[in-house]
Amino acid sequence: MNTAPNPQTPPIPADDDYSKYSVSWKKEIVFILRAIMEKGELLTAHFDRGRNFILTSIVDVDPEQGEVILDFGANAVMNQKILASDRILFVTTHDRVKVQFTAGWIEQTRFEGRDSFRIELPESLIKLQRREYYRVTTPIAHPLKCAIAVDGGQKIEMPIVDISIGGIGVVLPQAEAGLEPGMTFRGCQLVLPDIGQIAATLEIRNVFEVTLRNGHINKRAGCQFVNLPANMQSMIQRYIIKVERERRAMQLDRQ
Repeated sequence: MNTAPNPQTPPIPADDDYSKYSVSWKKEIVFILRAIMEKGELLTAHFDRGRNFILTSIVDVDPEQGEVILDFGANAVMNQKILASDRILFVTTHDRVKVQFTAGWIEQTRFEGRDSFRIELPESLIKLQRREYYRVTTPIAHPLKCAIAVDGGQKIEMPIVDISIGGIGVVLPQAEAGLEPGMTFRGCQLVLPDIGQIAATLEIRNVFEVTLRNGHINKRAGCQFVNLPANMQSMIQRYIIKVERERRAMQLDRQ
């Protein structure tokens, strides 16, 4: 077993269902792999049923040839062992997102004058964002709003600027400047387009000011969901994935 220092990225547990994080669109797979390459991220290549690993990096992604070129590892013995493997699991982290894919074969090649590995372009990969930390900015074209009930039963709507499974960031109306950290509001409602409606308890965690490009100052609040049910967490996760895919598609269309 490789006894080198342990900088490798561990694989995603096989007993969990991560199918909803699977990416199978070839153009998006190429986009993700090239982003990993351009950032110079290290990949951990697990083989021999997880008993061994090497560290490598992507040096070329060729969708026309359907292949990915990777650097040779630093250990010559381990390089030969991985070449004898028939299934390799590649794991890396890109912008705090874990990315994982497999290759059914690997072979030695030459690329730009040096020994390298060649594998097939994966037909799919898993892009797993740590849900509790990831926060997506809401689309300007399809804004989200959160309705909360204040004293007296009056409801106010606040634009949502970002959302995660843990909570939301909102713009506070000027008339509601009295909202302070520690306040809790039950029965808050927000509608996720094409997903459904969330009813939640929100606690204000922080209040701060943001200066906009036009010089105007907005007061914003970071709010935390309190005991959000699992089905509503799932709805928010589906919304986040939807927004990210739409943004990725727009980026790819511009290329």
